Formats: sequence, C-alpha cells, structure tokens
Amino acid sequence: MKHFLTIADFSKDELLHMINLAIKIKKEMKLGLFKDYMPKKTLAMVFEKSSTRTRVSFETGIYQLGGVGLFLSSSDIHLGSGEPVEDTSRVISSMVDMIMIRNDCQKQLELFASVSTVPVINGLTDIYHPMQLMTDYLTIVEAGLDKNLKVAYIGDGNNMANSWVMLASVMGFELRVATPKGYEIKDDIKKLSNKLSNKNKTNITYTNDPYKAVIDCTVVTTDTWVSMGLEKQKQKRIKDFEGFTIDTNMMSKANKDAIFLHCLPAYRGYEMTAEVFEKYEKYIYKEAQNRLHMQKAIMVYLDKHT
Repeated sequence: MKHFLTIADFSKDELLHMINLAIKIKKEMKLGLFKDYMPKKTLAMVFEKSSTRTRVSFETGIYQLGGVGLFLSSSDIHLGSGEPVEDTSRVISSMVDMIMIRNDCQKQLELFASVSTVPVINGLTDIYHPMQLMTDYLTIVEAGLDKNLKVAYIGDGNNMANSWVMLASVMGFELRVATPKGYEIKDDIKKLSNKLSNKNKTNITYTNDPYKAVIDCTVVTTDTWVSMGLEKQKQKRIKDFEGFTIDTNMMSKANKDAIFLHCLPAYRGYEMTAEVFEKYEKYIYKEAQNRLHMQKAIMVYLDKHT
C-alpha cells in the first residue's frame, strides 16, 4: 500500500516520475484532453483545518480524473473523538478508493494510514506539507531552475520548512534555511534529513541570518509568520521576525535570475514586501495553480501502485 505522508517516503526517481506525470497531465488539460485516469473512483477529503487551495485543487482534480470527491469537514468527522482513529480509518477506507487528510497532527495521520486499506494523502499536518513542496518543485522545473538548484527558505521553522528539508534531502539540491532564534528546525527533522542527505549527497545549512542564506540562490521562498491556529502569537512573532522580511535589497543578494515563491496566503509587509510579491507574482500564482496538476499526478500514481 502506497501512502503519501511525507516526501521522505519516496525515492528521487519516484518523485521525478510524479513530476513528469504532472507535466504530462497538465499538457493534456491545456489541449482540452481530460482522460479518465481514475474512472468512478471516490476521494474522501477530510478537513479538520480549512483551506482554499487544497479543497479546490483536490475536488477539481479528482473530478477531472473521472472520479468524485467527498468533502468531510470538522463538523462531519472528528478524528480521535467519538471513536478511535483506527475505527474511523477502517470504515472510511472500506467505502472509498483514496483519502486525503488535512489536520493538526502528523502522528494521528500516520495512525490513520497504518490501518487504511486505501492510499492516504497528507494534505497538511503540523509537521509536513508535502503536496505544496511537490508543487513548488514542479514550478521550479517549469521555470528551468532545477539544474544546479540553490534554495533559500526564509522564515518560520514550520511544516513548510520541514518539507523543504525533506525535499532537498531526497532530491539532492542545496538548501539554506534561515530562521529567527527560537524558531529553528527541530532536531528530529534534522536527524532524518542527515540520514537521507548522506545517501543523496545533499548540502543543507541552517542559519539565523537571512542575508547569508540568499547569497547566489536561484529560488527564494518563505511562508506566513502566523500560521493557522497561531493568531494569538501574532504580535510576538512580528517582533521576533524583525529583519526577516524579504525585500528588494535581500533579493538583490540572490542570483540575478532567481525567482521568489510563496505558498499563500501571503501577507505583504510581513514575510515579504508588496514590491517583491508583485515582481514575482506570475510564479506565485502559477505555483498555486500547479497544485491542481501536481495532486492529480500524485493521485494517479498512488492509484496505479495500490
């Protein structure tokens, strides 16, 4: 049974296969060809955390593949409350062909997947956001920047940062992670990364200096400083992240052909300036739209390997 719980679950060749499949499916759609890769298949979409892009991309994606999406919100299903997670998993997986879960707990997701009889996809947890990172890499490939790739992640050491670390560890590109003091990547993520990096010859560095991180990078990326559920920490985080706003001066330290990516929602004046967002918005919105194509490819891949 193939699940997609973290990028570390797959080899470089497997990830590249999914990227190439996404490019193929995207080209077909632009030609008006909507092939039934997953005819009459049902995708259960469990949302304990709300989302704009994740719901629209998965629901549209499964429909374009010939299947149907079943939306289950936090008011429809409560993972781990009311009945054990394992029971919920066994029941739902006996009725559908694939399950996407967006929740607050990676361990709960892994427990759900451990007894599921169908593939489970991580739509976002507290630890990882693999669908977004696969999408980001697709966008990088389309921009022709995947060769000699150097990425600078500037911001919070959160699920996006963790996922960049996993992607770099498997794919073998250079990554520099710059976080404020107290917001660094956790040691268990670094330990897993080191194990993968030694195998794939990856160069990952960690710093508290964003200017040091961006020097000669070909991709600069960030995430919101105040993720969903952390609203009460907003004022403290704004103070703690002083100096981490990506502006034109910081971008000038990157490679002259570098691009800026953001997974959205983006808050101008905080993680980046409005000027930086507007200069690179074509890549940012392409990145957002690529969620549809990348996730379609991942669903097709998992369905074929079940």
